[in-house]
Amino acid sequence: MRAPADPIKLVLASSNAGKLAEYGVLAENVSSHLPIELALLPDFDALPAFEETATTFAENALGKALHYSRLREGLVFADDSGLVVPSLGGEPGVRSARYAGEGASSEECNRKLLDELRGKKGRERGAYFVCAIALAGRGRARAIVTARVDGEILETPRGSGGFGYDPLFFFAPLGKAFAELSREEKNEHSHRGKAFRRLLSLFTA
Repeated sequence: MRAPADPIKLVLASSNAGKLAEYGVLAENVSSHLPIELALLPDFDALPAFEETATTFAENALGKALHYSRLREGLVFADDSGLVVPSLGGEPGVRSARYAGEGASSEECNRKLLDELRGKKGRERGAYFVCAIALAGRGRARAIVTARVDGEILETPRGSGGFGYDPLFFFAPLGKAFAELSREEKNEHSHRGKAFRRLLSLFTA
């Protein structure tokens, strides 16, 4: 897309400084030969909101990126992510953040998930996190990437780090719940980390 020596300027369609910081750490770990400048979309909260009503993570991410790229200059990227439990028909899926209702807390969503999985064992507790990231400029799609990480849902929460379903998501390769991972471990293995690295790899292809 551009010469590797030139800074890549990407604007995140969000007002969440914490999410921007997380992407910033991921960007720093990619390569010293790929300078990246990240910023939040200016005046994000004052812009017309995008309603995430699609049934897939990729559609929501792309719709969001296209929407905000029509309102602001530059390359805009947006993500959508969540937890999928096949034995629950794919729930919580794109409703992960509002699984227990609009405005529900992470703890309430976790309790609902445990209730829905009560009595299920083994493979029935299998789950995976998904992250889709879309890139757009001036209302045109430039790229969309997805990544997933597989695990299983614990019967009780573990760890104090992370957010959302991290205390319930057990990652077998490290023998830990996501909420027990260090920042470095999570950046390496998480669905968001994998997806963002895939996005950035497009600039060096």
